[in-house]
Amino acid sequence: MPALMIQGAGSNVGKSLLVAGLCRAARNRGLTVLPFKPQNMSNNAAVTADGVEIGRAQALACGVEPVTDMNPVLLKPESETGAQVIVQARRLTTTRARD
Repeated sequence: MPALMIQGAGSNVGKSLLVAGLCRAARNRGLTVLPFKPQNMSNNAAVTADGVEIGRAQALACGVEPVTDMNPVLLKPESETGAQVIVQARRLTTTRARD
């Protein structure tokens, strides 16, 4: 099965938007595609059918029912230096950037 990896030089450079567009274009051409982002830092989470959170871009990208495997690690910022760490839909801890 062929795969395509999109990489960017930093945060907020448009990787997720580009992948969402590519996934939608491939799906519109009849291909089966699924997004995967191993780690995402965002307060803009989407809720899956089973009530857990993943990154919004992964949830919307391909027009398929989102599952946590599409975005297994979600970091939700709580302050300038801290974030909740959510792994496979389970909140593990809140950690500080220094840690």
